[in-house]
Amino acid sequence: FYIVAFSALILTIVAVGFATVIISEITRSSNDDLSQSAFDSALAGVEDAKLAFYNYQSCKEKGATAVAPDNDGSISCDEIVYWMENPDCDMVAHILGRLGEDEKGEVLVEESSASGNNMAQAYTCVQIKTSLSDYRGSLSSENSVRVVRVKLDGVSANNIEKVRLSWYENDGLTDLKYNNFNASSSSNKGVTFRSLSTVAAATPPTVVLQLVQSGPSFTMAQFDETNAGAVQTNRGTITLVPTNSATYAESYRDDNYVGAYKDGENVITASQIVKSNDRTVKNLPYAVYCNEEGEFVCSTLLTLPKPIGGTRSDDTFMFVMSVPYGQPDTDFALEFFCADGVVCGTASESAESTDNLGSQARISGIQVNIDSTGRANDLYRRVETRLDSADASFPYPIYAVQLLGEDGDSFSLNKTITSTKEWGI
Repeated sequence: FYIVAFSALILTIVAVGFATVIISEITRSSNDDLSQSAFDSALAGVEDAKLAFYNYQSCKEKGATAVAPDNDGSISCDEIVYWMENPDCDMVAHILGRLGEDEKGEVLVEESSASGNNMAQAYTCVQIKTSLSDYRGSLSSENSVRVVRVKLDGVSANNIEKVRLSWYENDGLTDLKYNNFNASSSSNKGVTFRSLSTVAAATPPTVVLQLVQSGPSFTMAQFDETNAGAVQTNRGTITLVPTNSATYAESYRDDNYVGAYKDGENVITASQIVKSNDRTVKNLPYAVYCNEEGEFVCSTLLTLPKPIGGTRSDDTFMFVMSVPYGQPDTDFALEFFCADGVVCGTASESAESTDNLGSQARISGIQVNIDSTGRANDLYRRVETRLDSADASFPYPIYAVQLLGEDGDSFSLNKTITSTKEWGI
């Protein structure tokens, strides 16, 4: 009797244990399916937001202005502009006609039934913001160059005095390796970078930031001019090399690098940017001290020079970001700050103040932020992404000319090419 009783008890415990594991795995699998389905629903909201924003851009090109909906069941260009400039959770659904004028609620994406498990999918809230506090992008081996034409919200480009560049988002999982810059000048005269054939690519990566600007009128020859006394140039190129040594980044080594870290912050001055466009002097890369405390590992504040002539034009103010090694992939952000005493007013949101940098400008017309929430049954996922605005009047190539060889052969270009012509604009 005792043997049978204990055997039955042991079998019962084992059976309950197996049942608990099976139920736990089924629940986890179901939650994974729901999570992925909710994520897919949020992505569907992002895709609809892209289409809605395209419709808004098309309407703005036709001269449409915001007009409140008239509840006639249709959607006009003026009403599309109204929904975009008065955002709420249903703005995308209204613009695309997914809801009536007076309706509110979610947009059904898919409803499926598998093994008796109903999974209702929908996106519940999608918002598009056109006025943003920074520009964000990414660089990789496939897209190693990004041109950012700066368009500001409610403030002139001539009022911008400082720009903060941040790159390489901190996920807390990547093993950072600062190994692509040779700090020794005793055996290597001049600036030397480590070869990718001998060491792995550094993380965070070396980045190059180029400033391009001009006055309201300019000639192409002015892009090669500098005015050190007035601190003016139409372009400048700065190479930023990450390091995890504050002491290293504070120092200067002749014929090798310049330390950018001073008074607790990496700083590039306007005079240094002007100097970078002077071909008669030696220009060195800048050692930037990086740490893992913020959203981005590396950050540098640049004080901007004025263009030749002294007044910066809104139409020709841009930055070119690149990763010379082509790896690793990196995200970056550009923030813009007005000169001391100038309040960066905005059309849609109040100006922000960051640290002691003064009033922060907002960008508008070059990028939008899409915030989408998706649902599957009672599980929700949220996706936030950036979308660059298409600018048909400002297309740009990644590569102008590229010659590729096969099996060690090289191709030569037997053409005479004229890339620019001198025009008085």
